[in-house]
Parts: sequence; C-alpha cells; structure tokens
Amino acid sequence: MDTIGFRISSLGQRPNKDLLNRYKNIATPLLSDNMNRLQGAYANLKPMHKNGRLVGPALTVRTRAGDNLMVHKAIDIAQPGDVIVVDAGGVTTQAIIGEIMMRLAQKKGINGFVIDGAIRDTDAFIQSNFPCFAKGSTHRGPYKDGPGEINEPITIGNMIVNPGDIIIGDMDGVIAVPLQHAEHILKLAIEQEKREQLTFEQIELETIDRSWIDETLRKKGCVFV
Repeated sequence: MDTIGFRISSLGQRPNKDLLNRYKNIATPLLSDNMNRLQGAYANLKPMHKNGRLVGPALTVRTRAGDNLMVHKAIDIAQPGDVIVVDAGGVTTQAIIGEIMMRLAQKKGINGFVIDGAIRDTDAFIQSNFPCFAKGSTHRGPYKDGPGEINEPITIGNMIVNPGDIIIGDMDGVIAVPLQHAEHILKLAIEQEKREQLTFEQIELETIDRSWIDETLRKKGCVFV
C-alpha cells in the first residue's frame, strides 16, 4: 500500500525531444495568454540565475517546509533534461538547495530548478546560467529528514504541476503546460506570436488601428466629458 506523504513514483510519460525543442523559443506570456492567464505561477517565483531559459519535463517534488531529503533523491533519479520542481510550501525560513546541489544537477544534465521556497549560496546562482527560479534566499540551511513525495501532483505559486508537464521559465516567470494539451497550446502561442509581430510592424509604419479602445469604453458605459 502506498504511504501518502512519503513515497517515490516513476515519472512515466515525458514529452518527446521534438516537442521540447519547439518550446525553446516561446515566451511565457504567449503560453499564459493561451491558457486564459490562469496557469502561470505567481510573480514571487523569480529567476535567481544570470541568464538562460528553462525548458523541460517536470520531475515534481513535495517536501515539508525547510527539508530537502526528497530533493536530493530527485537529483539522483532525474534524467538529463528534466526540471526539478519543488513544492516546499512557499516557506523561506530554510534554503532547499544551494551550490552543491546546483553543481550535482549540472553534472547530471538536469535542466534547472523551480523552488517554491528559498535557496542559498545565491552568488553562485547569480553568476551562473543554470536556470533556477525560487521565492527567495536565506543563509539558513535545510533539514534532511523527510517526509515528502516525488512524481505526484504538486502546487507551486498557485499553479498545479503534474509530473511530465512541460516547464518553461524566462525573465517573466514560470509556467507549466499540461502534457496532454502541449501540442495545441504551442500552436495557439505560435499563431499569437505571428499576430504580435504584425502589430509591431504596424506600430513602426504608424498604421495600427486603435479604435477598439474607444469602442470598448463606449460599450462599458464610459462617459466622455
């Protein structure tokens, strides 16, 4: 029988490499807009690294606040290209990862971390292009007692993440695309990107139509004095 709260599951299905490659240049706002702006993590999950986009399948971890035993185990079982996504309850009193764990993850070919909690050794992250998104930083280290879960559904920054979802992180934040909808969301995002490129061109040519603003105001009952 499974022990809820202290268990390790297999990741199961991962997105194929072709699909991941097609996500590498898609900005998070385009993905967010096409998931009705409800799926992205809150803005308090910030990039802690110098530069670099984050793309890869989610290897999910749930741990009690301030404990990183299961995060260590996740590093050991992760495959190259995975993104370790940690629900640490949003608590920042103890760091969940630091430079040693970052170096271990880099050596294994892990694509990055998303930590709904704190990190430490912040200078090492700031000077690195290894993607890491976190809520904050602290010098206080973690405990290593458990419990926790690996590859179960989690919530980070009010965003549900299932194992194998595609994680995308850039300077605007982090978003998870459900794997079963990934092809469709990508198609919509690319179409929006083309429309926005046309808008940029119209701005430069001074041909953009802004009449929609006044039309919306009138429909909403705004009075022009």
